[in-house]
Amino acid sequence: MEIVVKPVCTKQDLRKFIHLPAKVHKNHKNWIPPLYSDDWEFFNSKKNKSFEYSDVIMLLAYRGKKVAGRIMGIINYKYNELHREKHARFNYLETWDDREVIEVLIRHVENWAKIKGMVKLVGPLAFSDKDPQGFLIEGFNEPVSIATHCNFEYLIGHLEALGFTKDIDLVVYKIEIPDTTPELYSKVAERTRRNNPGIQLMEFTRRSDLKPWIRPIFTLINETFTEIYGFMPFTLEEMDDFANRYLLIMDPRLIKVILNERKEAIAFVIGMPDISKGIKQSKGYILPIGILQILLAGRRTNQLNLLLGAVHPLYQNRGLTPIMGSAMLDSARKQGLKYIDSHLEMESNSKVRAEMEYMGGKVYKTYRVFGKSIQKTSKETAAEAEKQLEDIECG
Repeated sequence: MEIVVKPVCTKQDLRKFIHLPAKVHKNHKNWIPPLYSDDWEFFNSKKNKSFEYSDVIMLLAYRGKKVAGRIMGIINYKYNELHREKHARFNYLETWDDREVIEVLIRHVENWAKIKGMVKLVGPLAFSDKDPQGFLIEGFNEPVSIATHCNFEYLIGHLEALGFTKDIDLVVYKIEIPDTTPELYSKVAERTRRNNPGIQLMEFTRRSDLKPWIRPIFTLINETFTEIYGFMPFTLEEMDDFANRYLLIMDPRLIKVILNERKEAIAFVIGMPDISKGIKQSKGYILPIGILQILLAGRRTNQLNLLLGAVHPLYQNRGLTPIMGSAMLDSARKQGLKYIDSHLEMESNSKVRAEMEYMGGKVYKTYRVFGKSIQKTSKETAAEAEKQLEDIECG
């Protein structure tokens, strides 16, 4: 049956786009649905500020009347200008095991990017590294954590057959929380405190106490994440939006901030209890009782998920990480947590990886962002691509 590709133009189209993964992953035991309220905001150009500096195309593939696949194409002009790139991105690719559908969707995004003057297509990658990135290539039997993709293995084979190769790998460590903090870790933390009497470790018990530190923390992220693959600095509005999105499900006891003698945030680490079972139980809906299921799952889990962490460049290699790490381990033990999921770390980030491995961490999942050069075409092929672009534009 012929494959027809159509753009997402209406609310009904967007509903199909958002809910397709639940059908594709119906019998996938590790799949966790998104929080649908978040998806409706993320894919809404009027609510997601990232659309303001990006070109975006969202496509649905049909076989007859049935939706057979989806994909999102993105050109982040702000990032491209900052890094002197001409790259387009794809993300949120979902299909059944059907190479023809995947090829058609990829080709449409590639032609769209080509017409826009791009020379490379990378993905899965959305507006920035804050969004789910990379497809799982190792660890398919492991549970999925928040803000990461859950994909079938067949997707990797199809992308490679279409000429995509590794752009970067991101690894995830699993660390067993020790009964006591390693002695060397504690000694380094204590020595750092003695040598830097002006620093102060901030710990929290209430979400309201976190609010004054939201912008300082995200400002620190902007100053330290410059070399992180796909990173885009937060605007003040994005800082507030991101905080409002996650603050309700955060556990303030698992957030640590270090201040210098001027009471400036110079380091932080953010963790949260794994809530994936609660999201699965709620089927992705906050209401009517989903939020209670999610919060309860956070209380019952034995896994701590690390989300973000940074040390200001002027304070790196001065022993601040062991101070935060020791405090985090103490808090985790008090809450009965047994394991840590490191979240995604660039394979080339040797400092962070050494820290994880010192704590006994083992890589148990690997994600890959793929890349493919966009080939120049003849006038005839370019004309065909132009016609294809007209067919996938709204209006």
